[in-house]
Amino acid sequence: QLPAGNLQLTLYQYKTCPFCSKVRAFLDYHGLPYEIVEVNPIMRKEIKFSSYRKVPILLANAGSPLQLNDSSVIISAIKTYLISKRNSLEEIVSFYPPMKTVTEQGKEVFEYGNKYWLMLDEKETKRVYPIKEVRVEEMKWRKWADDWLVHLISPNVYRTPREALASFDYIVREGKFGTVEGFFAKYMGAVAMFFVSKRLKKRHHLQDNVREDLYEAVNEWVKAVGKHRLFMGGNQPNLADLAVYGVLRVMEGLEAFDDMMVHTKIQPWYQRMEEVIQKGGV
Repeated sequence: QLPAGNLQLTLYQYKTCPFCSKVRAFLDYHGLPYEIVEVNPIMRKEIKFSSYRKVPILLANAGSPLQLNDSSVIISAIKTYLISKRNSLEEIVSFYPPMKTVTEQGKEVFEYGNKYWLMLDEKETKRVYPIKEVRVEEMKWRKWADDWLVHLISPNVYRTPREALASFDYIVREGKFGTVEGFFAKYMGAVAMFFVSKRLKKRHHLQDNVREDLYEAVNEWVKAVGKHRLFMGGNQPNLADLAVYGVLRVMEGLEAFDDMMVHTKIQPWYQRMEEVIQKGGV
């Protein structure tokens, strides 16, 4: 039914990166097989072929090799490909052109203005989004996950020196580091990110107790899903569900995650997401 049988995918990632976790959640839920290349975050030799130096990067081959950058572009383009029978993946990717912009700090970055849109015709759109509000809601909360929720992760997992050390122990254990690199990354990285997290807290105007911002955001999401839906997508997750789950999942095993489960109403939804993603292959 889906044109995915001939789709070869390779994901270049850091396992603990929330944007990479979003892409994995999407691919796993849709039952799409893919290879993972864990990138060394210091040398990044694994992505030396790319002028785009961030992760995730998805190499997709559906007849001809393509490089897809930016987690939301990857998700939107592949989802469009799974739904649309009209366009090649190459043509779909061309609908998401990168636009170079300059940040307030004077740094050049690439933005994708339409990255939350699925490029569907009218008939396909009606099938996926029976009413306009469904599409608007999904796009709103996908953007919220990128623009707000993801920025709550670092200040919470590096909140104290003890939490920062535990977080880097997890990062080094799950990531791709040499022995010496891992030792320095764990201890020097923990110290550095403890102080960086304080700057991030100020930049994003977070409360003194950053846990409160996390709790408020998570409960805001639960409220948006509502009591009468299993997921924002109804009986099955939509792209917003997958994005929020992917972001939150990177805290698993850390104190911030345990606190979130105890002090918010997220647990029932989160457990449903775990179950449906483990089944995969929608």
